[in-house]
Amino acid sequence: MAKLDSDSIHAQLKDNLLHGAFQPGDALREVALAERFGVSRTPVREALTRLLHEGLLERRARGLFVKEIDPEQIMQVYDLRINLEGQAAQEAASARTEVDLARLQGLVDRDRALNDPDDATRLSTNIEFHRALWRAAHNPVLEDLLERLATHQIHAPSSTLSVGTRWVDSLGEHQSIVDRIRDRDAAKARELIQKHMATAKSMRLKMFANLMH
Repeated sequence: MAKLDSDSIHAQLKDNLLHGAFQPGDALREVALAERFGVSRTPVREALTRLLHEGLLERRARGLFVKEIDPEQIMQVYDLRINLEGQAAQEAASARTEVDLARLQGLVDRDRALNDPDDATRLSTNIEFHRALWRAAHNPVLEDLLERLATHQIHAPSSTLSVGTRWVDSLGEHQSIVDRIRDRDAAKARELIQKHMATAKSMRLKMFANLMH
């Protein structure tokens, strides 16, 4: 079996971070990770350096650690995503193909069929839908910007999708967005996804307020 390279290790660690396998403040040690992946420390060091540059880790006196939550930064990310997700939905309404529509509809149908998924599943399936929407815009620069922004939200404490009826409500909003993209109604698609993201931002703000009490 071929040894993993730094790209594969980076992808696996990033996926682990996205799914909550590491918590803010956890140390990521080269030696332990090299043993886990069965490789030398060099590809592990390269992968960790990439995660550091992506803002997912922070360097302290004793090594690299999972970045602590910064509420202010997360709110800034929401503001940017509200604008850029709107642009993506608008462009997708014009540029989408039948394959794009099939992918988006398939993800909505899949998520609606899930039976009370856990928080990590809700997070991963939600970002899959948004990534499919970004791809449907057929604008690589916009897709790259949104992908970078999404990584900054990895360490937000639990998902807004697990609050009350938000999961079900969110899937209904996803369906409405897909319908408008299918109809090539660019203005309405933009409006709906911006409202969708603004709701998530408002809920996140309340969650941060509750943590501070």
